[in-house]
This record gives sequence, C-alpha cells and structure tokens, in this order.
Amino acid sequence: MDKVAIITGAARGIGLATARRFLAEGFRAALLDVQPLDAAMAELAAPDATLALACDVSDAASVQAAIQAVVARWGRIDALVNNAGIAVFKPLLETTLEDWNRVLAVNLTGPFLCTQAAASVMAEGGGGAVVNITSISGLRASTLRVAYGTSKAGLAHLTKQQAVELGGLGIRVNAVAPGPVDTAMAKAVHTPEIRADYHDHMPLNRYGLESELAETIVFLCSDRASYITGQIIAVDGGFDATGIGLPTLRQARRNL
Repeated sequence: MDKVAIITGAARGIGLATARRFLAEGFRAALLDVQPLDAAMAELAAPDATLALACDVSDAASVQAAIQAVVARWGRIDALVNNAGIAVFKPLLETTLEDWNRVLAVNLTGPFLCTQAAASVMAEGGGGAVVNITSISGLRASTLRVAYGTSKAGLAHLTKQQAVELGGLGIRVNAVAPGPVDTAMAKAVHTPEIRADYHDHMPLNRYGLESELAETIVFLCSDRASYITGQIIAVDGGFDATGIGLPTLRQARRNL
C-alpha cells in the first residue's frame, strides 16, 4: 500500500512544499492547518492522494479527530511532519504571558500532541518517521525571539526524547532546523537591510528555498534515512556554523 504522510501547517510555505514532495515520492498526504486549505489542495490537484483537515495542533481533541480521520481514510500513518508554528517578535520585556503561552502551545505542545496521537498508529503498521521543524533560532539566540526561540529549543530536545522513547516501536524521530528561508513571512518582514545582514553572515550567501527544506524533510521520512534518529539537522546555508568576522574575512580575501 502507498505510504501516508501527515503534514501540519500545510496551507502554505514549507508545509505545502513538503506535501508536494511527498506526493512526488508516491506518498498520500494529509494536510492539516488552522488556515483554509482550499488553495493548497487546488494547487496540488491530487484529490485521490490528498486529504485536507482543519486542525489546531495545540488542542488535543482537534489533533485526535484529525488522526482518526486519516486512519479512517487510509488506515495507516507512515510519516508525520510537525511543521505548524507561530512567532511573536517582541523584546523580552514586552512579551506578554499570553504571547508566551500561545507560542509554546503551538510550537512545542503541538508536536508533543501530534506525535503522541500518531505513534500508536505508526507502531501498529510496523513503524514510521517523525520530523519536527525546529529553527536555527532554537540553536542560537537572537533578538525579539524569546518565546519563539525558546519553543524551538524545547522542540529540539523533545525530538531527542521522542527518538529515545519511540525507537523500540520502530519510529525514528529527527528535526530540521531551517535558517533564513524565502517564505511569504520572510518576504513580508525582512527588509532589504535585514536580508543583506543575513547574506553577509551565511557562507552560501542566500536564503534557502522552501523546496530545499522539503527535500531534507522527505529524505528523513524515507527508507534512505533508516539509521538516522535523534538528530537536529540545520538546513541553513551554513548560518549556524559561521563564526564572527566572516564578512570581513571574505572581503579581505576578495582584495588579495
């Protein structure tokens, strides 16, 4: 039988690109989101191989209902991509408790609930793979990201915890940490000056593409990654590896 993947936050961006890549690999794909999925489903144009489900990943009942709907449609779950996430960009002293609670509810509790709900179905089918979408902001601190960065750092550790506890069930769990990616959100909030700052700090000197993230995510869910679990893989153009002074050194080399 064709394998089945669930992608949360699939209405656009990395989630939609990942659904598209799963379909290309022969998977059937369930798209979950709190946002309307009509445009995503129309773009994918694969009604027999896709399923659109309204789901708030921070709500246990909503998650359970979505998992049950997938099982009712296809009878199995082979891959889960915990991509749904939100961000609040405020200084630490201006971040409200409501901001903090909502970001952690979606970005950290959501992957906990979704993985917990899907794991038993995966185990019954002989195993599967989970990929959590964390962030480079969970690996290194940045301004205006106290809630977002902390939630993503927690998700990186949750990934390891899930990998340790679910490995015996045949379930692999890894995380992908995107660096700057050309998503609609980045295009809306990153000014030319911010983009130039990122470019200067990255060895590959550009933003990533949603399709490049999708390639790594789907690889980690495939049999090609059968001995990889408990890892956090930065797909970031070298952003996390870069030391202080790289732009200056790069310019100095050009002047040689």
